[in-house]
Amino acid sequence: MGAQSNLAPVIIKRKKIIAGGHHGGAWKVAYADFVTAMMAFFMMMWLLNATTEQQRQGLADYFSPTIPINRVSGGGDGSFSGDSIFSEETLPQNGLGATTKHAAQKEQSRGEAGTASDDGEQDQSAEELQKAIDELLGRGGETTVMKNLLKHIVTRITDEGLVIELFALDGLPLFEDETDNPTELMETLVALVADVSRSVTNDVAIGGHVRSKPVVLAQNLVWDMSSQRASRTRTLLQKNGLNSDRVQRVTGHADRELVHRNPLATRNNRVEIILLR
Repeated sequence: MGAQSNLAPVIIKRKKIIAGGHHGGAWKVAYADFVTAMMAFFMMMWLLNATTEQQRQGLADYFSPTIPINRVSGGGDGSFSGDSIFSEETLPQNGLGATTKHAAQKEQSRGEAGTASDDGEQDQSAEELQKAIDELLGRGGETTVMKNLLKHIVTRITDEGLVIELFALDGLPLFEDETDNPTELMETLVALVADVSRSVTNDVAIGGHVRSKPVVLAQNLVWDMSSQRASRTRTLLQKNGLNSDRVQRVTGHADRELVHRNPLATRNNRVEIILLR
């Protein structure tokens, strides 16, 4: 007994293995990423279903790389003389609105016999239209009120003629909300354009444009509204001395030709008065 009591006790250690452990918390991060991605996917599908084609185009343009280009050449001395290689199809060159593509098509379609005569008439017409622009914009230095009025006017010369665009700004509408009743600002602008148009003999075309409406509207009246505003502009021009025989067409374009990437922007509410070539 004495010999056995001096022996060290035997200790047996058994390792307990638990099957199916949590393996840490990495799976929670992956699951959270998956849930976030699914939520973003369903949100995108809902937005695609709840927006118009114009709104979707605006969203696409927002994420597309764009290059700001001025309508008139900046006069640079580089290879393109201030013009952009991307502007040929869309923007007027040298302020005359005749792109090289259109010019080439004209030269191909007409004979050499009538080329000199046509070019002479076009140059003369362009000079007259440019004089009208100078007369219109030259009034900006008269008073502060006139400078504020010219903030609502953009002019450009195209193949069709001189386009005088009257547009609304935030807080400064051309027509009362959702009507064709002109504001005092619109009446003043039209009177100014009518005064300038009397200095030339060109025929006149009028186009009305309005911004898009939310898709939740039960009845979208953009076509009727743009036509009514164009017609009211014709009435205002005639009231200010424009001969009714000079008006060739009055068109409502609805929200099909937006100038601002946001279809709901106030800037899209505008009227174009064109002095035709």
